[in-house]
Amino acid sequence: MSDFLSSLYPWTKSLHVISVIAWMAGIFYLPRLFVRHTENVEMGSKTDLLFQDMEKKLFKLIMNPASVSTWVFGLALVFTPGIVDWGSGWSWVKAACVIAMTWFHHWCGYRRKDFVAGNNRLTGKQYRLMNEVPTILMIVIVIMIIARPI
Repeated sequence: MSDFLSSLYPWTKSLHVISVIAWMAGIFYLPRLFVRHTENVEMGSKTDLLFQDMEKKLFKLIMNPASVSTWVFGLALVFTPGIVDWGSGWSWVKAACVIAMTWFHHWCGYRRKDFVAGNNRLTGKQYRLMNEVPTILMIVIVIMIIARPI
């Protein structure tokens, strides 16, 4: 099995990077939609339904599949011999950040459902603040993968 994963390494890594880019695009954009939805849209209006539809499609058609493929190809990389050194701190920090990014993904899913139910309680400012979470996580992940400082 390890020879098989090693022979597929360039493809696995490529598909992992493509998946991460798609996932991050959605993770950065959905909270921005929430900001506009909160600040500029009257609940129950046609525009409210339009935003709900855009948010649903972004989450279900782009973010969910990209998240799953990121995890699948990422785990394939983890099991490819010689790729991840679990004796180094960088791999554990990166893993914790990926878990935190996954939590943020699900947090966005719950906020989307709040809009659908008419129960959004957060302000545009709160969504703007939360939109910084994936940025910070992405910075740490990239530094851990490229520089491997610990």
